[in-house]
Parts: sequence; structure tokens; C-alpha cells
Amino acid sequence: HLTAPSPPLTALRAFEAFARHGSMTAAAAELCVTHGAVSRQVRLLQDTLAVQLVSGSRRRLELTPAGTQLASRLSAAFRTIQGAVSAVRADDRRVIEISCLGTLAMKWVIPRLERFLAAHPDVLVRLPESYAPADFRRHRYDGAIRIVPDGEAVPGAEATPFMLQHQGPVLAPHLIDPARPSDVLAGLPRLYASTFPEAWPLWSTLTGIALPPAPVEREFAHNHSMIEAAVAGMGVAIAPWAFVAPDIASGRLVAPFDFARRPSRFVFLRPLDRPDAAVDAFRDWLVAEGAASPPPPTPSTSPAAETAPAPPPAAGRSNPAG
Repeated sequence: HLTAPSPPLTALRAFEAFARHGSMTAAAAELCVTHGAVSRQVRLLQDTLAVQLVSGSRRRLELTPAGTQLASRLSAAFRTIQGAVSAVRADDRRVIEISCLGTLAMKWVIPRLERFLAAHPDVLVRLPESYAPADFRRHRYDGAIRIVPDGEAVPGAEATPFMLQHQGPVLAPHLIDPARPSDVLAGLPRLYASTFPEAWPLWSTLTGIALPPAPVEREFAHNHSMIEAAVAGMGVAIAPWAFVAPDIASGRLVAPFDFARRPSRFVFLRPLDRPDAAVDAFRDWLVAEGAASPPPPTPSTSPAAETAPAPPPAAGRSNPAG
């Protein structure tokens, strides 16, 4: 009997990358080749198998049922190959890739990461930055850290909440008058991140603190840029507690008002079909670290307190104003 020729590995690799990304351009970027090279490899694979794997116009190619079936099995096979190669390297430590919100990685995960690495010396952790929805079909990372609304399911993922989400205003210490802290809400530029532009209105709703019109609004691409702008005195920012806790502890920022509990959580996501002891260990470590993280402090001042009469001086003490 004649045996059908096996398709080239490069063609299988190009097709699998296209199927994950849903884009020839993205697949080409991952493989460091041209868009045309990926397209030619996909056509070669179809010709070799005599099966149509993609359909549609050049700009809107989609997988056929046969293409979907093949892509799923190829992704699993390439993961197996990657694991086999990693297992025989001179450095036999397991490398896990955890897609993470950039500011959370810098301000919360990395300052704690040494504790995980010390407990698991056989595991290396990579933290590529991403704010996009986690899609384990298109991306090969082993897990992802995202903010997920309470009660919302993430298709194709096991979701493990590990920390509540609080958000509040912060600013440089020299910008605030302790006697009139609410002046910062009306008198200073208001900073926000484009990744969550509704942060200020939501905080106002959750706390019941009315926001006067901002004299200036300044937008930043990410929270970490906005936080550094606040440290530099460019205005009052609105940020998650987990992102600013180190700067408040060090005195770079102050938080004059409440941090409101948002109806969302920091969640660890992992694909449903990929058992992995190293990823399990990282997930469990996140849960433990989240439980040990201190909650935001209760502010010493509030807009309501500014209008209340001052308490009388304590008995036996001199009045410093006298």
C-alpha cells in the first residue's frame, strides 16, 4: 500500500500559529517570517492533506470544521514537544509563563515573587505584560492574572479569585492641605488610566462622595504611568489599592479618602485542559499572598469631617493655638 506523504513540520507549525491567533499577520510575527510565508505554508498543508482547512476571503479567513479539529490536536502536540525539549535541557527547571497586568506585576507580584521562587527552586516564572482578555486558544501562556467582575465566568478557563479590588484617590503629600483635604478634588488635575476610564465616576458612586468638575483631566496609557505622574505632583490619581500600597507605605503618595470596594477581583486564570503541578503551585501561592495582603487603610480625614465642629481640647492639656 502507498503511504500518503507526511505534511512538512513548518507547514503544520504555521497553520497552528494562524489558528491560535486567527490572523496571518500575528502568526507571521510570532514565527518571525512574512505574512506571505505563512499563507504559502497553509496552502501547502491543505494541498498535502487534500482537505480544506480555512475558508473565506483573504481578509476574513476562518477555520473549517476540519481545520478546527486539526488545530486543537496540533496545539496539544506542540505543547508536548515543548515540554519534552524543556525536560532534557541542562537546566531542568520548569518554566511557566504567566500573562499579567503590567502594573500588578511591578507593584505587587514581583516584590513578593522571591518567596515563591525560594519555595519552588525548580520553577522559573516569566511574566509577560498584557491587558487583553485571556485567550488560551490563541496564546500559549500557562496562566493569566486579570481583573474579572464578580460572578462573571471566563470561557475555557478555570478562574481562581485571589484578592479583592479596592480603588481610591492618591496624590503626592506636598499637594494636600490636611485641614481641607477635599480641596484636591476640585483644585487639582484629575488623573486616570485609559485601561479603566470610568474609575472616577465609579468611585464617586461607590463612596457617595460627589465629584466637582475637574479643572483638568489627564489620561495615561497605563496605571503605572499615571501613578508616577501622581508621585511627580501632576495631580490626583485614582488607582487600585494593590497598585499604590507600596508608594503609600513609603510616603511617596498619600490617600486622603476611602478606597471603595469595586465589584471585581484579581483572578488567576488557567486553561481547563492543561494539568500542570507548577501552575497549580503558583495559583496556590497567589491565593496565600492575596489572603496575607493588608487591606486599604481607613482614612483619617473625609469631606464630611471637614464641616464637623472641632472637638474640645483634652482635659489637662494646653491648647496649642492658645
